[in-house]
Order: sequence, then structure tokens, then C-alpha cells
Amino acid sequence: MRTKTPSEAAALVDARGIEPGPVDEADAGADSGSRARRRRGEATPAQRALALLVRREHSRPELQRKLIARGVSDDAAEAAVATMVEAGWQDDARFAASLARARVMAGYGPIRIEAELGTHGLGADVVAGALQSIEEDGDADWPARALDLLERRFDAGVLAGDVASRRKAGDFLIRRGFGAEVMRNAIRRFCGR
Repeated sequence: MRTKTPSEAAALVDARGIEPGPVDEADAGADSGSRARRRRGEATPAQRALALLVRREHSRPELQRKLIARGVSDDAAEAAVATMVEAGWQDDARFAASLARARVMAGYGPIRIEAELGTHGLGADVVAGALQSIEEDGDADWPARALDLLERRFDAGVLAGDVASRRKAGDFLIRRGFGAEVMRNAIRRFCGR
């Protein structure tokens, strides 16, 4: 789905009843020419959803869960999230790709990234799509990333002569989400230098 233009999004927002809120006539200051001030009232569920999305991307289930936790009814939360999806402001695929890319850049492996994406309530197809987009972009050279982590964290001379240090390095890579084969090859290459 393509992202809507601002005018299309505004029309959709108006059609769905997302309004900025009433203007307090006493604060309008018509005589002084000052800007009208909005009265602070209870935000609509759609306004709350939009406020959450402005701060950062959220998955659809995560956004709905947060709205419900803030006192929005299940039906209203579902409708608000549907509005955000229609407007193009919430997209699970975009969220998953963004989070996966951030985790790759932070030094995490595919197993850990897949597990974290699953905690956000994303389907297997969305998770697979995010990992596929990383591989297509060339960011998923897992052996090179594992080797880079070892170079930044460990001393090759110590690792080559000490079994306990190699085990520690292997555990580190496994915790970071790299597979056993990638871990073994990275340690071999690192110690063989």
C-alpha cells in the first residue's frame, strides 16, 4: 500500500472524525488577534494512536495493545488502528524492516532479530519479509558481521591460545543471535589471522 499524500490523509482523517478538538472561545482572543488556543480535552482514540506513531513506529498489535492499556475500548482501539493503517501511517512491513535494519546495525544476528520481531506480534510472513529485505540490501553478511563483532570485542592472540576464551566468544555470538555454524567459522577465521 502506498502512503497517502497529506491532502488525501487529511480527507481521510476528516471523514473518520479525527478532529483537533474544540476551540475555547474565551481563549480565542479575537480582539487581540492572537491565535486561537485549543481547550485540552479528552483525545479521541485516533488522536492517541497518531500521538504514539509520531514518537516511533509500532506494529499493529502493539499499537492496539497500547491504546487498550490507555483506557480505550477494544472496538475503538481496533477502529483507530484501522484508520492509521488506511492513512498509511502504520504499516507492519515498514515497522519490521526498520526494526530489523536497526538491529543488524547494532550487531545482532538473524536468530535474535527474528525472535524480537515475533515479540511485537508480527506474523511469520512479515518477519520473513523483513529478513529478506535485509538480505536483498546486502546488509545480511552474517559471517562478516560476526567476525566484526569478535574483532571489536576480543583479542585474537588470547582467543587462539585459550579454550575458555574461545568458548566465551562463542557464547557471546550465540547470545547476539548468530547460528552455530556462523559462530564456529567466525572464531576459526579470527584465530587464524
